[in-house]
Amino acid sequence: MAQSERYGYAVSRLRAMESRFVEAPILQRMLESEDLSGALKVLGETSYAQWMADGGDGRFDQIVEAELRFVLQETHRFVPDVELVDLYRIPYDFHNVKVILKSAFRKASGGSRRWELLTPLGTVDSGDLITAIESEDYRMLPFGLGGVVPDCLALWEQSGDLLEIERRIDGQLFKTLRSLAAKSSHAGIVSWIAARIDAENVRNLGRLKRFNSDIARVTSFLHKGGHIAIDQLLSIYSEPFEFWIRALTFTDLGPTLGMLSSKDSDLEAILVDMERALDDYITSVIHRYRYDPFAPENILRYLWMKEMETKNVRIVLVGKSNGADRNLLRGLLRHV
Repeated sequence: MAQSERYGYAVSRLRAMESRFVEAPILQRMLESEDLSGALKVLGETSYAQWMADGGDGRFDQIVEAELRFVLQETHRFVPDVELVDLYRIPYDFHNVKVILKSAFRKASGGSRRWELLTPLGTVDSGDLITAIESEDYRMLPFGLGGVVPDCLALWEQSGDLLEIERRIDGQLFKTLRSLAAKSSHAGIVSWIAARIDAENVRNLGRLKRFNSDIARVTSFLHKGGHIAIDQLLSIYSEPFEFWIRALTFTDLGPTLGMLSSKDSDLEAILVDMERALDDYITSVIHRYRYDPFAPENILRYLWMKEMETKNVRIVLVGKSNGADRNLLRGLLRHV
């Protein structure tokens, strides 16, 4: 990858593109709107306006996806190394593989495919992924998936264990991201990937605790390469959630997770709050490079912040369409 000095122009372009961000007052006005129509009217004052004619009132995913896709295309035009943009996009490829596999399982059970869940935000055309999997030409699959996908198909035939299938695909995802980040030689990029692994590990810990899974199964769902040691996470699994916060206080995750309330005994509510806190944690790791005019980490920072913004926009629009309480929605918003 390029030396940091080559990124001065790219970072300057990204600074200019920050004008596309939905600022806090706009989001606040969307929250305060009486209904969905009012929220969409406010959103129409932003860069999202150009996508709203095609998205309609109810197809929020199309609106936010169109904005992200535009930003990715623009960023591709001027970054010295498009591998950095691809590093952000690769998780969408793995998402698409999951969608294709689940569609195959549904079809085998007499159901229908869910191609509408595919996203164009990945690095590989989803049609090519479909062709490779349905034709069983796994050599066409990128990122080591050629070995993982047939194993997942065999596992489905044997046990139908969808969680284990997702675990294997996620394991290959993080293996791929770690390898690409290591090649970049930029500490911030490696740290950002490690933070994403931390977040996924803590999410898995919470999800499996909800199902009262045994410790052996939990161990297999924790991925290597995070800032927080797997042994440390395993040591808190059997403890109440309020102990999790204390135990992780002195880790990189501590400051963000510490803002959660430990008084709520509803595990479902805790997991929802945790999702927000984990996204904010990933943001905090990459956001520290904001004021370095030559840091390539700013490429990932901008794209990640844009993703968090689109997540906030979708939360508000979906909430308004369902008549959700605005204070509840405010508590779900990620920090941008």
